[in-house]
Amino acid sequence: MGVLSEGLTQVLILVASLVGIAFALFQWFLVSKVRVSGESGNGYSDRLIEEEEEGVDNFDVSLKCAEIQNAISVGATSFLFTEYRYLSIFMGVFGAIIFLFLGSVKGFSTQSEPCTYSKGNLCKPALANATFSTIAFLLGALTSVLSGFLGMKIATYANARTTLQARKGVGKAFITAFRSGAVMGFLLSANGLLVLYVSINLFKLYYGDDWEGLYESITGYGLGGSSMALFGRVGGGIYTKAADVGADLVGKVERNIPEDDPRNPAVIADNVGDNVGDIAGMGSDLFGSYAESSCAALFVASISQFGIGHDYTAMSYPLIISAMGIIVCLITTLFATDMFEVKNVSEIEPSLKRQLVISTILMTAGIALVSFLALPSEFTLFDFGTDKLVKNWHLFFCVAIGLWAGLVIGYTTEYYTSNAYSPVQDVADSCRTGAATNVIFGLALGYKSVIIPIFSIAIAIYVSFSMAAMYGIAMAALGMLSTISTGLAIDAYGPISDNAGGIAEMAGMSHKIRERTDALDAAGNTTAAIGKGFAIGSAALVSLALFGAFVSRAGIKAVDVLTPKVFIGLIVGAMLPYWFSAMTMKSVGSAALKMVEEVRRQFNTIPGLMEGRAKPDYANCVKISTDASLREMIPPGALVMLTPLVAGTFFGVETLAGILAGSLVSGVQVAISASNTGGAWDNAKKYIEAGASEHARLLGPKGSDPHKAAVIGDTIGDPLKDTSGPSLNILIKLMAVESLVFAPFFATHGGLLFKLL
Repeated sequence: MGVLSEGLTQVLILVASLVGIAFALFQWFLVSKVRVSGESGNGYSDRLIEEEEEGVDNFDVSLKCAEIQNAISVGATSFLFTEYRYLSIFMGVFGAIIFLFLGSVKGFSTQSEPCTYSKGNLCKPALANATFSTIAFLLGALTSVLSGFLGMKIATYANARTTLQARKGVGKAFITAFRSGAVMGFLLSANGLLVLYVSINLFKLYYGDDWEGLYESITGYGLGGSSMALFGRVGGGIYTKAADVGADLVGKVERNIPEDDPRNPAVIADNVGDNVGDIAGMGSDLFGSYAESSCAALFVASISQFGIGHDYTAMSYPLIISAMGIIVCLITTLFATDMFEVKNVSEIEPSLKRQLVISTILMTAGIALVSFLALPSEFTLFDFGTDKLVKNWHLFFCVAIGLWAGLVIGYTTEYYTSNAYSPVQDVADSCRTGAATNVIFGLALGYKSVIIPIFSIAIAIYVSFSMAAMYGIAMAALGMLSTISTGLAIDAYGPISDNAGGIAEMAGMSHKIRERTDALDAAGNTTAAIGKGFAIGSAALVSLALFGAFVSRAGIKAVDVLTPKVFIGLIVGAMLPYWFSAMTMKSVGSAALKMVEEVRRQFNTIPGLMEGRAKPDYANCVKISTDASLREMIPPGALVMLTPLVAGTFFGVETLAGILAGSLVSGVQVAISASNTGGAWDNAKKYIEAGASEHARLLGPKGSDPHKAAVIGDTIGDPLKDTSGPSLNILIKLMAVESLVFAPFFATHGGLLFKLL
């Protein structure tokens, strides 16, 4: 037994999650002290007028900021409510499928049955597993939706406040944007932990000593979280990129006006898209990763010594790691907001990157403490039918290597997507000879950027599996996500800063203010790429852990790639990320086509629009993006949700295992290269626009031929980095967790085609 008692473990997890929520609300309170004039659209009537005006911007500009913020908030809220109406139908239908499929495993029997792993004991009936898996699915889905919605609300609440704080200096604006991101980070991680902790304790009232059944049903929580994340990511990604591509192609390339010029009809839809795609979508995505890695670790532990011996503290090790992560990230956040003040533009990016390093170092110490207090010095873990003897320091290394692999992936991503380094500068330089060479250089950069992350993931997998089997891999994934509060704060900071820059442009603020918001946005662009790197890296580990849990639960002795059943699954699985990417990119293309036509129509038919005498019809562009994204998100979502059900039912568990392995291997590569290619093209364009170095000034200014070539590269990269790339990590996780939840059904009734032949 570990040093911590069961009572103390319960208190620690509960207190950490409540402290996380309280800290998020405190950060929200600090952000709300920046005053807004007029109604902000978020239910607040503060006054947004600055004491320290710079002379250029007057009260009218403050009112304009509040007006634009209101339009963005209304657009984002309207889109999410419409999307959630669609998803509520999906939740009901898919919840019924889970219940019917799992209930039918034993003919909806209400009789207790012998336990699979705890020999000689009786476990709860299959009908209970069906019922509680469905409840867990709904809880996970609701928590995921809440995570995304709260993130969007704080982002739309903070964007104009960040703009107005830029009048006082870049440091004030940075703190406002970062604190707003921290609200999302801490609310998401603390809510996720709290709901999981409460669910386990409530389920335990029924399950009692049947921990095997309890943690089997809890896997539904991860499925619910990830299924909502898929639709949130794809729908939000299509929305934001349809608006962005439409605004860029007509505004920048054809009309030669700035990115966020208020004359551009698509500009409000573009800013709404940042919130529904990059904030709400990313929030749901990382919550899904957290929920799935926790569920995978808990399931494997429940069929090991911890679960069979009813050691609550050791069993809760994944939850204690997450609780420690919240405390560590809380301390780390103070370094950015209170200990080191950002005084000039050059300090923004180092301050954000410092957050990653500080949280990783502090968390390493936290993992060591938790490992020695919560775990027995020696214990056995389930290892595909055998027991593996493991020591507590082995698990410390498993979690720590996942944590440090995340840092390596983050820094590699930053190197390949930041315009401070040669890869992006080379891409920018290639624009001298036109868009074609820009595209060639960008694709090469994306492919090359896959190498180091894959080696990092491979090393993490080898070390963690060698030390603690599949449980070790699940804990490595959780280690990578243990600093999720800081990771999300950094990630959400990017779209908030992007919106702040857009509001500054639309409100007609001075060039000096716009320079500050541009600097915040450029740093945020890189950190958003780092966030995507973390999400993809953790997805690889999470899906492998879920794959191991699925193989165990489905009763597969070994996955042999030389058998035809497995190999056909492998090759089809490797194809799925390409099919999915084709669907999502075509969706963005067709939605963007409608947007381009609408923006052109308005420029051609509204008299005085180009001269600034008339206002564009923003609402129509918002409607085009909303309708297109909600319609286009269904086919890619259906592909991911139906593949495991069809493969498992008609081809059996061996073929499904092959599909999961194939999609994992190819999906990670495609996701990393797509995200980094898009990020590099975006920052190459910003490098030319900023003109911060002699080399950049030679390529500029805005409107020059190299700049137009860079805009085309950025436009091609938009669906890669914000729709297809980030959605792929959900594809590989979601298929794995869905297979795990339905494993008993597939093992009993699956393989219909092979049975008939």
